[in-house]
Amino acid sequence: MNTYEKIAEHFGDKASFYLDYVCEKITKDELQTPSKNTIDKVFVNSNRNPEVLRSLSQLYNHGNLAGTGYLSFLPVDQGIEHNVAFSFCKNPDYFDPENIIKLAIEAGCNGVASTFGVLD
Repeated sequence: MNTYEKIAEHFGDKASFYLDYVCEKITKDELQTPSKNTIDKVFVNSNRNPEVLRSLSQLYNHGNLAGTGYLSFLPVDQGIEHNVAFSFCKNPDYFDPENIIKLAIEAGCNGVASTFGVLD
């Protein structure tokens, strides 16, 4: 059984609904699919300044997904939905922003996504 058939089997009766859908509002040629030249394809002709383009290039060219056009971020809310103690009581080392950065690097993430000020 090939991969497509396995996926279709997983979806069961809804397989056609999920796998055969064709969007009528956005065509395939309008999509910007990730690739090793995503920065050049998508961002260079924008009005972003050189510093922003350099930062984007650094994000896209580091981590496990470097050069693929995909990004992987470690999301950290530091208790936005709950409270900090609830989020980190089992792992108090992650109250320290430096440890969060180390975790993201170890995991091969391209960056860390957080609320403003959490990583100060």
